[in-house]
Amino acid sequence: MSLRKLGLICGILSPLLWLALIGVAGAMRPEFSHRTHYISELAEHGSSTEFMMRIAAFGFTGFLYVCFALALLATFRDGEWGWRTLTAVLIALDGVGRIGAGVFACDPGCAGFSMSQELHRLFATLGFLAGILATLAWGIACRRHAWSPALSGYSVGSGALALTCLLLMSWTRNPVPAPGLFEHLATLILSLWVLVLAVRLLRSPERSCQGSSRSRGAD
Repeated sequence: MSLRKLGLICGILSPLLWLALIGVAGAMRPEFSHRTHYISELAEHGSSTEFMMRIAAFGFTGFLYVCFALALLATFRDGEWGWRTLTAVLIALDGVGRIGAGVFACDPGCAGFSMSQELHRLFATLGFLAGILATLAWGIACRRHAWSPALSGYSVGSGALALTCLLLMSWTRNPVPAPGLFEHLATLILSLWVLVLAVRLLRSPERSCQGSSRSRGAD
């Protein structure tokens, strides 16, 4: 098995593992509500699911994201900086953000002001923003290279929906206490996008990602 193929498999496993661990950790915490609580609260200091979420969910899946990003870079062999390469860099930043969010856990309830809490928030924000920008960059790449218009629309739509969910997460904290619901929806949308992209690249020959000879100069 080539390293490129192994990296693409990481892109399939990571979102599945991430979503599965959120579900398992939530089930282990009867007081946890996916509607009202943030995902980060599953990894908060002192919780029964802290280390599982910090190490396996945030840390390991973030590492898998970086591996997937490296596989994307290995796929783009034209040596030019472009939208496809930018997508890979943004996915790597998403992974780094996730790893950092695992290293620095949030305070109980994610309501404190400790250094760990602030760094956790910073890395989590980096991960979400990088993930959203990655969907938009790949949508532009597909359009410029005339590769899968449907995937282009799906990518841009995923980014727009995820961003909308994050905005609603902020706006509905008060008076409607449902920030967790919108955060869960945002991470679900972005996770499914990574899964779809990885499956598509794994099933497609490398030349499908290279674009036509006319479009390479535009990347």
